[in-house]
Amino acid sequence: MNQPSDPKLSLAEFVPLLALMVSLVALSIDAMLPVLPHIGSDLKVGTENDQQLVVSALLLGLGFGQLLFGPLSDSLGRKRTIYLGYVAFVLGCVLSIIATNFEVMLIGRVLQGIGAASPRIVSIAVVRDQYEGREMARIMSFIMGVFIIVPALAPAVGQVIVMLTHWRGIFVVFLLLACITWTWFALRQPETLPRSARVGFSLSIVWAGVKEACSYRQTLGYTIVAGLIFAAFIAYLSSAQQIFSGIYGVTTTFPLYFAALAISMGVSTIANAMLVERLGMRFLSGYALAMVTVISIGFFVHASLVGGTPGFWATMAYFAVIFFLFGFLFGNLNALAMVPLGHIAGVGAAVVGSISTLISVPFGATLGLMYNGTVLPLVGGFALFGLLAALLMIWIERGRAATSGAT
Repeated sequence: MNQPSDPKLSLAEFVPLLALMVSLVALSIDAMLPVLPHIGSDLKVGTENDQQLVVSALLLGLGFGQLLFGPLSDSLGRKRTIYLGYVAFVLGCVLSIIATNFEVMLIGRVLQGIGAASPRIVSIAVVRDQYEGREMARIMSFIMGVFIIVPALAPAVGQVIVMLTHWRGIFVVFLLLACITWTWFALRQPETLPRSARVGFSLSIVWAGVKEACSYRQTLGYTIVAGLIFAAFIAYLSSAQQIFSGIYGVTTTFPLYFAALAISMGVSTIANAMLVERLGMRFLSGYALAMVTVISIGFFVHASLVGGTPGFWATMAYFAVIFFLFGFLFGNLNALAMVPLGHIAGVGAAVVGSISTLISVPFGATLGLMYNGTVLPLVGGFALFGLLAALLMIWIERGRAATSGAT
């Protein structure tokens, strides 16, 4: 483990600083949801569904950014790499603020995604540089505990901003938050990767990491599984505002219902942390995938029988259960994909995160764009992606058992 030359920050400062940095991605997605109709109207978006691309564009940038900044931080150091990310994010915010057409807006969102990838992924390396084992797990639990709050509160933040100012004001808030955390990090957090521990950066190193990661059945398989599940979640994020307002007439109270569903996922994330050592990642993931598939098929049949628009509380209950199950999937699937990559953990994490995101964005965006005034496309997509993911997991585990004799 590399020790920084300067003293560590106290946990009372270190945890909220990194939590805010990691949360930049979630805030940049979820706070946008209430303002999508305003952006679509002002920038004369072709169809209502096209406004969903404001969410997808950021996630596309995030996928590429993770693949770049993870290896780059091993070469330039943690702080310089995070600075580069903030520069890209700020430029993206400026483009979105001054955008007079939808194309410029999307370019700005891609830049924001690329930039936000740096504090998100490099912050984890900063923790790893200073802590290990159970102590690192404890720090990450604190950080994720703060992180869980952001998706619940972000839509309310967006709603308040658009009520008080204009939808462009939300990008001003993003820019200010980025500048505050950037300055805080620059002034207070020491560099955690000494020059002696740095390695040269080249595209060949990144490509070698991609090839090695994809050569493992478990890594490639669980990366695809994670991408399929995240695709379903992206489709929900992209179309949630339309579903709540267009089908159920929920507008001003949308952030409250969105927060309730986000909290259901947060609760299951905590439950997963308590159960995973006793039951195992494979059991919890397999059970959750099976339940997502079965429940989604059942709800799709029910929704079809009532014309695609089931009652509001029935839909809320369905989403609450599904997102509770998702809380047992995201962390476990990424951890399972990383098992064979302990010797290249830094590059491996970047590769797994990037590939799963780049898989999820086109599938999730396509599913979201299929919104037709009913819940059928989204629920059907949940069922299909859940079934494909479950079948792929069976294939992975049969291959693992055949080669290692594991149970």
